[in-house]
Amino acid sequence: MPGVRRGHRLGDRGEEGSALVELVWLGLLLLVPLLWIVLSVFEVQRGAYAVSAAARAAGRAYALAPSDAEGRQRAEEAARQALRDQGIGSAPLQVEVSCTPHADCHSGTSVITVRISSSVALPVLPDALGAERGRFALDASHTVPIGQYQEVR
Repeated sequence: MPGVRRGHRLGDRGEEGSALVELVWLGLLLLVPLLWIVLSVFEVQRGAYAVSAAARAAGRAYALAPSDAEGRQRAEEAARQALRDQGIGSAPLQVEVSCTPHADCHSGTSVITVRISSSVALPVLPDALGAERGRFALDASHTVPIGQYQEVR
């Protein structure tokens, strides 16, 4: 038959261009979750740095305070400032202070341990996937021997 090429029938469109469409769809299906994972890891790492810095700052602030009551207030302020410095100032914050072997943290040979608990929200998580945004819990602690940061009077 003249005008008809071999191997093609009339009405047969072939699959030209379908590989490109499949590659684009496969790329989108793999790229979007991978991008979300990378952004989440960066956000959690930023939160980990912030909580670690908050524990260190809170421990030093508590040790430098003249009394336990004022030390607690200074520790919370220092921890909140450290979180703000890392860009997560709105994150929940819990500060726990414990002292050994004395009940008075500012007596000689005491060791102050400050534990900071917080969490970061995972980014770009739509509300359709859950009732609320997912959060990743973080905590850090810092120990300060009281003699190390005492004020000389």
